[in-house]
Amino acid sequence: MSTTVSDHVLQRLREWGVEHVFGYPGDGINGLLAAWGRAENRPRFVQSRHEEMSALQAVGYAKFSGRLGVCVATSGPGAIHLLNGLYDAKLDHVPVLAIVGQTHRTAMGGSYQQEVDLHSLYKDVASDFVETVTVPEQLPNVLDRAIRTAYARRCPTAVIIPGDVQDLDYAAPTHEFKMVPSSLDSSGWTSVPSEESLRRAADVLNAGDKVAILVGQGAAGARAEVEAIAGLLGAGVAKALLGKDALSDELPYVTGSIGLLGTRPSYELMRDCDTLLTIGSSFPYTQFLPEFGAARGVQIDIDPHMVGMRYPYEVNLVGDAKETLQRLVPLIESGRGREWFDTVCANVTRWRDVMARRAELSADPINPEYVAHALDPLLPSDAIVTSDSGSVANWYARHLTLRDGMRGSLSGTLATMGCGVPYAIGAKFAHPDRPAIALVGDGAMQMNGLAEMVTAAKYRDQWEDPRLVVAVWNNRDLNQVTWELRAMGGAPSFVPSQELPDVQYAAFARSLGLTGIRVEKPEDVTAGWRAALEADGPAVIEFLTDPAVPPIPPHSTWEQMEATAASILKGDADRGAMVKQGLKAKVQEFLPHREKK
Repeated sequence: MSTTVSDHVLQRLREWGVEHVFGYPGDGINGLLAAWGRAENRPRFVQSRHEEMSALQAVGYAKFSGRLGVCVATSGPGAIHLLNGLYDAKLDHVPVLAIVGQTHRTAMGGSYQQEVDLHSLYKDVASDFVETVTVPEQLPNVLDRAIRTAYARRCPTAVIIPGDVQDLDYAAPTHEFKMVPSSLDSSGWTSVPSEESLRRAADVLNAGDKVAILVGQGAAGARAEVEAIAGLLGAGVAKALLGKDALSDELPYVTGSIGLLGTRPSYELMRDCDTLLTIGSSFPYTQFLPEFGAARGVQIDIDPHMVGMRYPYEVNLVGDAKETLQRLVPLIESGRGREWFDTVCANVTRWRDVMARRAELSADPINPEYVAHALDPLLPSDAIVTSDSGSVANWYARHLTLRDGMRGSLSGTLATMGCGVPYAIGAKFAHPDRPAIALVGDGAMQMNGLAEMVTAAKYRDQWEDPRLVVAVWNNRDLNQVTWELRAMGGAPSFVPSQELPDVQYAAFARSLGLTGIRVEKPEDVTAGWRAALEADGPAVIEFLTDPAVPPIPPHSTWEQMEATAASILKGDADRGAMVKQGLKAKVQEFLPHREKK
């Protein structure tokens, strides 16, 4: 039997080490699907409930494995559905390859069924590389370049293959004019800055008395080096959300997350420092960085086109974080006083006490902060934690202590809803021997999480450790936007857009043969977590939480929160169970780290 273009696509993916492809079938990729059958499902085809979920699963797989994520979809609507997940990859700098079908070449330009101009559609999301294979000889170069580009630039790329091309006999490019051959091998590589720039960076850092370090996901492979330079500088270390697992939260000088979802000590670290070292982060919110002119700055980033645009750094070091720090650390002077370091550590200790006290405050029926706080000591040492977007991301950022060996991520830049469950499924295929825990709001669970529990049920027997715990904060409210309306828009909640229908999440899980747990009382939270973590397969645990608990920004003033409470009482007083008349007192109660003036 001859080898088709589709056969060669799968062979080439295997040669690149691809083990999983996340997708959904359609007649625009029938040639590929037939080839999968001939290849005995190698690489393994992972079927989601929707192509967007396939793309997000590929992103989760890539984030937690460090390897290429691959997704596949049919022409027209299938290709369109991939876009949100691919934009998540683009904005979080994740290597993902999308393989999409297209109508037959003979029908293109004829307003044919499912004919979409895929080059125009993909030219932004896959701006680094998107190409259509029109003849078999073109395939090796196009596919190899798409994969190399995704790895090199940490981005999504796309290969479009018309349906009739998929079924053509494969022919390799020949040794003649206007043929482009390709090869597989690719050596390891790294990037390091010049010695002169390293010395300039060291001069800036050595002159500082109160040094702050900000790390992102680019520092994940440089844990020892970050600890070393932080020790020499006597620095506190704040973490962008994408870098939450880059450094252990158990270290006394790690202040936690930064930004709107961040911690008070991270806010204070940036407010009071005189020198800033940013490592592997493109954290975009300048207002949470030091005031311009208040601190000198050094940045380390592997991507030349991402340096220097978040803060007026004096020195921008373009290079791999680990390799750059290994060269920078010997240039750093030791012997600093401990006053700044001790202040940072004291602020961290105080904040942890604040978080513990906030978690213990009463709510109706359950304090959402307590749910995350109770999980923290129960996290398995090898846990992979995903967080969806919404108010649950606040609790992930502030209450979970990610220790050495743990992994965690969320949609950091696109902040798309509905990423938590597909990320966790992707993580399970990346590490089938590790437990995965998805923290999800009820809005995201209704958006797509319920459907993807079908995917979890389908593949549960293929995971060595079958534990996949999906925790749902059930407050019947799109809570993050509700609070943004109040705190930022100065408006009460708009009930028709914010209130969610009541769904029995645990019962739905049980209908699939999975573990389903519903927790309605605070005293049952810890036992509920234990039961979910001890389940012999995927589990959904829903907590009935209070929508009136505010995700207070770390920089909030008492006056701002007083105004928020007044807005709530003005517009929401008649909202019944969703917002009580005593909500103003609730806001004040959850400000234990403020003194009323």
